[in-house]
Amino acid sequence: MFASSLSLGLALLPFVSAVVHDVQVGANGGLDFSPEAIAAQPGDQVVFHFVSKNHTVTQSSFASPCGLKDGGFDSGFMPVPANQTDNFPTWTLTVQDTQPIWVYCRQKTPVSHCGAGMVFAVNCGADGSPNSFTSFKQAALAFGAAQASATSTAPASAATPTDGGESAWTTAAYGDVTIPVAPVPTPVTQAVTLGSQVWTTTYDSVPGSPDPTPAAAQGQVHVVKVGGPGILKFDPPHIQAQPRDVVVFQFQQKNHTVTQSSFADPCRRLNANGTLGFDSGFQAVADNATDFPTWNFTVTDTSPVWAYCRQTAPSSHCGAGMVFAINSVETSERNFTAFQNVAEKLNGTSSSANSPSSAVSLRLGGATVSVVFAAALALLL
Repeated sequence: MFASSLSLGLALLPFVSAVVHDVQVGANGGLDFSPEAIAAQPGDQVVFHFVSKNHTVTQSSFASPCGLKDGGFDSGFMPVPANQTDNFPTWTLTVQDTQPIWVYCRQKTPVSHCGAGMVFAVNCGADGSPNSFTSFKQAALAFGAAQASATSTAPASAATPTDGGESAWTTAAYGDVTIPVAPVPTPVTQAVTLGSQVWTTTYDSVPGSPDPTPAAAQGQVHVVKVGGPGILKFDPPHIQAQPRDVVVFQFQQKNHTVTQSSFADPCRRLNANGTLGFDSGFQAVADNATDFPTWNFTVTDTSPVWAYCRQTAPSSHCGAGMVFAINSVETSERNFTAFQNVAEKLNGTSSSANSPSSAVSLRLGGATVSVVFAAALALLL
């Protein structure tokens, strides 16, 4: 009996004693993980703290250190403003077994971060072994050197053009938050075949956007819950959809909206040269309600669509992270998490973030900046 109890205790020990490993990503502005390699047990958590610039935590393989492993994990890009000193974004990996895990940063601007040696490993071999971290990093550096050599010897006409996503930066609509610029959409006219039906569709597409073929001629229906008792979020927070798909927003308890915005200005209604983005209007739902109102949006192309709840009582719902996206490119810097981070940084400090012509102090990562906001009327349109 004692032996059985002891065996059970030893079997559970790795999980009972699971530990958290903190890893700094880009500490002091460098292109590295700190520490670069760790040993971990099943059940341990590796918490990556993104402390500068714009990096990812992306799984690769020993054989291909700077390429995404098939089915591998990816944190997405995590942009950090230059003046941010606290409340850094994090991403957590739970270790499942004792097999080696190989990681890199897939940022390519201004050079390949992986090619510069920005790699990380869990449970790699000891120095001198074939699968040591040193060998892994040397392979990444060799990839970077080969890439640099190919670029320097290639003719100008063969140079890869910038994609407007991973290689160019701007600032948000106000404040001091650095964001990647929007990729340039490409107008596409394409014949779509679905069963025996064939039709021509014209839409805007961006790199990484989904295929334009709908699941059915009438489109697929996506149900998104909005709010609920004590809930300030859309569920799910982002979806992938094709032209003709219909998004049915189902309003739960309290009083919310779904309002189109933009990546650079997440918490104000989109105004594109006088053309306003969609807006459901406020949908008040009693706490004891059992029937929930809905509002529909039909998807017309595969470009990203950004939205938020414009409720500001008692505080900004958007500033609390209540945002939504359709067709956000999750493998780019302009992914849903980055959009939500911008919303929280620009509007998460005060419900007066859009008060009429008021100059207020907005604290972003420890630095205080003075920002002049547009009239509140713009938010309520």
